[in-house]
Amino acid sequence: MRIIPVIDLRAGEAVHGVGGDRARYARVESTLIATRGDALALAQAYATVLETTEMYVADLDAICGGAVQLAMHQRLSRVARSWIDAGVKSEADACALIDVGADRVVVGLETMPGFELLHAIVQRLGADRVAFSLDLRGGVPLASTDALRAMTPRELARRAVDAGTETVIVLDLARVGSAGGANEAMMQEMRATLPGVDLIAGGGVRHREDLDRLAAAGANGALVATAVHRGSIGRNPAR
Repeated sequence: MRIIPVIDLRAGEAVHGVGGDRARYARVESTLIATRGDALALAQAYATVLETTEMYVADLDAICGGAVQLAMHQRLSRVARSWIDAGVKSEADACALIDVGADRVVVGLETMPGFELLHAIVQRLGADRVAFSLDLRGGVPLASTDALRAMTPRELARRAVDAGTETVIVLDLARVGSAGGANEAMMQEMRATLPGVDLIAGGGVRHREDLDRLAAAGANGALVATAVHRGSIGRNPAR
């Protein structure tokens, strides 16, 4: 069970995600850094203090329809292997992230027009360079089209694997920054549906006990931010 620390990036700064209400995200205050919102310092702290080799970067500007922060992604990707979610809507979007150093491109349900695109990106980059993010809010799919919204989380995850991805992130935005605990039942359901897939949980992790419960439910890893900033989780247990 590994932790993948998160940087939510807005206008070049690291912000603290809470409940998916992005308009209210404020610059991160973390026990790991001296200056609020310093994204590069935070990435370096993840690498040195947590001893992690990978991190997840959500480009909120791009996800919300703005420009991709390519220069910042390039700098961050020099620190650790970056999983970048930048609102990918085309193969060109995905390739641009690889070009600036992304280790993996995250194709998110929230902005993805359909599974045909996910399949095309996997074919272009390889399954080891792509992750699908099953974006949820309170367990309900957060999708860009009516057709995708009509599917259950289980159906969406199955379709993603059929499209070629081998990594699925189960991210519930309602739980992000809430300190309300992770959704272990959802993880059990996903593991039963996807026995051979690398499953990553996101949202609600408070402490190592939550990590243990997620591991028991079938998760291979977890995206973590708030618990790291507060000092509840330190060095990566997978190392």
